[in-house]
This record gives sequence, C-alpha cells and structure tokens, in this order.
Amino acid sequence: MNSSPYVTNAPTVTLIMLKVLLALVPGIAAYAWIYGTGIFITLGLATVTALITEAIFLKIRQRPVATHLFDLSAIVTAWLLALALPLFAPWWIVVLGTFFAIAIAKQLYGGLGYNPFNPAMIGYAALLISFPAIMTKWPAPLVLASAQLGFTDQFNLIFTGILPPGIQLDAITSATPLDYLKTQLMLKHSVAEISSTAIFGQWGAKGSELVSVAYLLGGLYLIQQRIISWHLPTAFITTLALIALVFNLLHPAQYIDPMFHLTSGAAMLCAFFIITDPVSGPTTPRGKLYFAAGVAIITYLIRVYGGYPDGVAFAVLLMNMCVPLIDAYTKPRVFGHQN
Repeated sequence: MNSSPYVTNAPTVTLIMLKVLLALVPGIAAYAWIYGTGIFITLGLATVTALITEAIFLKIRQRPVATHLFDLSAIVTAWLLALALPLFAPWWIVVLGTFFAIAIAKQLYGGLGYNPFNPAMIGYAALLISFPAIMTKWPAPLVLASAQLGFTDQFNLIFTGILPPGIQLDAITSATPLDYLKTQLMLKHSVAEISSTAIFGQWGAKGSELVSVAYLLGGLYLIQQRIISWHLPTAFITTLALIALVFNLLHPAQYIDPMFHLTSGAAMLCAFFIITDPVSGPTTPRGKLYFAAGVAIITYLIRVYGGYPDGVAFAVLLMNMCVPLIDAYTKPRVFGHQN
C-alpha cells in the first residue's frame, strides 16, 4: 500500500494564477472593444506597480524575491483592480491603488495566503473613499461617445490629463447606468422611462452586457478547470437575481429587472473572479453559499439605497470580516462524531 499523501500533481500557485489571468482575457478584450484600448495602459501600469511593490516588500521582509514575485498573484490583484477602475483615471490613481492593495492589504498581513481581505477590493475602496470625483468619471461606450480617442490620445490623457484640441471630457465620459438609474429615480422618473435612454441596452447597460458575457465565459473556464467551485458564483448570481426579481415584481416602476443588475457594474467580475479568492473567502462548501449570498444582498442594497452606484467592493469587504464566523458555523460533521 502506498503511503500518504495521496494527492498527486496538485496545481501550483503559479499555474492557478496563470489560468485566472487567461480567464480574464475575454473580458479584457471585450472591454477594449467597447470602451477603448486605454485599458491596456492601465493594466500595464498596474502590473508594473504591483511587481515593484511586491519585490520591495519581499526584500524588506527578507523573503525570497524570485520565488514569491513570479507566482503571478500580484499580477492577478493588479488586473482585477485595473478592471475596476475608470478607464481614464490618471496614472497616479492606478499606482496609488495598486501600491495600497499590495503593500497594505497583502504584504502587511504576511503575503499570499495570510490576507483576510481581498487586496484588489481594499485598493479600490480606498481610492473610492479618498477620490470620489475621479472614481466616478467613467468612459462612455465608443458607440455613444461624441468623440473618439486613439491609443496615443488615451495615453496622453492618463499620464498628462491633456485632451486633444476641441474635445471635452464629457464627450468621452458619462455616468454609469447604475448611477444614472439611481439619480433619475430620485427625480421621480419611472424605470421604463429611464431604461429607454441610449445608455441602456437590451438587458442592461449598453456595452457592459458584452463584457459581462465575456467574464461569464472566463468564469466557466475556471470552473471547468477546477480552479474555482460552482458554489460562490452560483450563489451570488442566484441571490442577486432573486432579490432583484422580488423587488421588481413588487414595484416595477421603482426597481429594475434582474438582468440589468447581472449585466451591469462589476456583478460578473465579482461572481467569478473577486469572491472566489481562496484566501479571503470561506473554505467550507456551505460557507461559500452563505458568503456569496451575503455579498449579493449587500451589493443590491448599496446599489438601490446606498450612496455609491455599485456596492461590490464594500459588500466583499464586509463579508470578508464574517469569514471566520462563517467557517466556524459551517464545519462539516466529522465522520463518527454526533456533533
């Protein structure tokens, strides 16, 4: 009889992170197609900042730099944060948020495997609280923008803040559909009136529908590769859809349908790439269901009643606090024990 361990060919951290990055590629491609190639500038800037910050703090902590730096975990954090930021956010916002995510939310707690909070969401929340005006200038889909910017123009805008002559910022930016919906509802307009405007598509926000489908495809790839389990994304999507459906059925003029919530904002990115963080999330199957459902409920409540258009970051961080309690109360029964 062979001796333990019986698990062979277990995937390395580097392989897992590489597959997560590959799963993000369809969403990034769709994002670039809809909003512009400036996303590659933000991704590159975030990646470089993450690697430099990680190397510095690994050196300070006297940890092997080569071993930990190239496990790709820092790049995953950088990409998730970059995809959550406004496309035309100035370079220092990207650098500051990425530095905060790696240095404070990850390395300060001991590095990979020890962070109790999702680093990308910590970085995003810190930026949103500190610079709300910058963090709410979102790009308009290219089909709706009254002016077009090439890659060089977007590069100059991100690094210098200078637009080409004759182009104003409001020609390439707009309120997010989530923000627009909330504002118009406060002005007593009905959901039907609001959703008939140009920024809304067939199911939700114009443009983000395709990006959401791309994230969904990437997430299904991760499930097929057994990088993530079905529990977290299924519970999040189902709970968000159900709570939105209930409110929509009770008052359709005030609450929009579930498909809008699923295809707008960071819903699909959250379902497959953010709450599935194996370090800051729960470990038990039942706990994963409770955790994801809690994130979905808080996200919906912030979207509808809160002061921010999207509540994903705060919902994830609030539920991260509850992970030890969730794991403690959802431990599977040990075989042979009654309790």
